[in-house]
Amino acid sequence: MPLSIRSNTNACGMDAKDLSPAEDSLSALEKLKKYSGCVPWTYLAPHYKAGALLYVDACLDLERVGLALTEDNSAQIQAWLRSGDLVKPCDLHCQHWEASHTEFHSMIVRPFVLIQAIPAKGAASRKGH
Repeated sequence: MPLSIRSNTNACGMDAKDLSPAEDSLSALEKLKKYSGCVPWTYLAPHYKAGALLYVDACLDLERVGLALTEDNSAQIQAWLRSGDLVKPCDLHCQHWEASHTEFHSMIVRPFVLIQAIPAKGAASRKGH
């Protein structure tokens, strides 16, 4: 069912103003949370092909990285890029994620999509043995 702006709501019950950035009065952190979620690799693959993915290492807080991008904190972003805590994934990463059916926490910070792998169930218990 196509979105009809005239009706003011779509099939998901979202008001048309929810889709307009001009109408968005949320704080930067609230916006980041609004555009965050858990997704499988299959959802992210097209964003990788478009060059829009940035992988966030587990040592970093995804929201902190999102805020740094939103605030254009280039010094911090460059530091993470130099340390390898923030990277543009390569084909080898993608092949592994596809083969292992990895799921991710993701966050849209236009023009990027930040991703952070969700540890596989049982991974913590396997590490200890």
